[in-house]
Amino acid sequence: MKNYTREEILQMAEEEDVEFIRLQFTDMYGILKNIAITVGELPRALDHKCMVDGRFIAGVEGNKEIDLYLYPDLDTFVILPWRPQQRKVARMFCDLYCPDGTPYRSSSRYILKHVAEEARQEGYTCQVDPECEFFLFHSDDNGLPTTVSHERAGYLDISPLDLGENARRDMVLTLADLGIEVESSHHETAPAQHEIDFKCGEINKIADCIMTFKMAVRTIAKRHGLHATFMPKPRAEVDGSGMHVNFCLYKNGKNIFEAEGESGKLSEEAYYFIGGLLAHSREMALITNPLVNSYKRLAPGCGVPTELTWSGDEQSSVIRVPSAMGTETRIELRSPDAASNPYLVFAVCLAAGLDGIKRKIYPIEASDRSDAENGEQVQKVEYLPENLKEAIVFFEQSSWIKEVLGNEFCEKYAEAKKDEWLRYSRQVTAWEVENYLYRV
Repeated sequence: MKNYTREEILQMAEEEDVEFIRLQFTDMYGILKNIAITVGELPRALDHKCMVDGRFIAGVEGNKEIDLYLYPDLDTFVILPWRPQQRKVARMFCDLYCPDGTPYRSSSRYILKHVAEEARQEGYTCQVDPECEFFLFHSDDNGLPTTVSHERAGYLDISPLDLGENARRDMVLTLADLGIEVESSHHETAPAQHEIDFKCGEINKIADCIMTFKMAVRTIAKRHGLHATFMPKPRAEVDGSGMHVNFCLYKNGKNIFEAEGESGKLSEEAYYFIGGLLAHSREMALITNPLVNSYKRLAPGCGVPTELTWSGDEQSSVIRVPSAMGTETRIELRSPDAASNPYLVFAVCLAAGLDGIKRKIYPIEASDRSDAENGEQVQKVEYLPENLKEAIVFFEQSSWIKEVLGNEFCEKYAEAKKDEWLRYSRQVTAWEVENYLYRV
């Protein structure tokens, strides 16, 4: 793992002919923000003297005249490979701090660090392996995005059916230049849909990687005349894009999801972790599935994860346990989408799993559902919210989510999402006009 010093950052900037540095951070929604400084201002930035006006940043606005200071994370220094090779551009992620020198506690990066640190104090470290899906569509003559694609490739298809293969390859190579290890990439089930999977890594690091990944994918797509979108359901007639997350939990260097002495079986801690994720899935939904459009992807009856059960292969179960066992035993949460803020998703999921271990919550398996043929009701199965409004209700009613994310963050986030739902619900759609205008 990198462990750069202040002097090493200054030396690298000089030796690599870096002219600009982007100081980046993430707002409440998971949108990447930055200010750019010249290399002459780098010492000042490393002394934590660069600040931004928080009044215009989602999750901060509403606070009167709050200045937030940027504290660069030196280990995230990297040169952007798509920028000029002379007078280069580098990037560092930053944490947000208040003028009194304390962390801004509603920062999503801070929230994840805090949850991961609490887990470490209990002896746990978490590694995650996200599977990020996205679409590559054409841009119009003005360079604006469309939902148009001329390809008809499906799952694992190759060129010439896969028209995005060259762009996807360039994305993987660019991610490697940025220090991100990619396990695999392929065409997904829907036309123009793709997936790039990371190598499993520490939870804080992978959240940063996802933010870098999105920036790189969009940038490379644009170079190929395409638009990359992480919108969960951009086209009604095909599958949407998710961000399945695989979790491994370690204690004393051992993956505790592996049943000790019982090959091919889950440990009790693994079952409890699953139980915690399922128990909190509905109140987490506003984080894991944050958009109006997120619930178009999760429409019931489409073979998507809506049922709060776990299984090995049931498509409607929110949690799947992959067949790989032993030291590679992991738990896959299938409900999140790539429009979500990865810092918040990882924070609430880790907190939920650990709560399951603490409270010994045993999960419902998909096979435990009611047996309609025999009239047996074994266990009552619950489901994810059906729309953003339902998700807001579960979120606001949860005292647990407020403990994880903080009261101030939850209040701002819920208000923003209620406004989003209100603006959506006031729209008159083409479907309504087509179905009602002529007959009522």
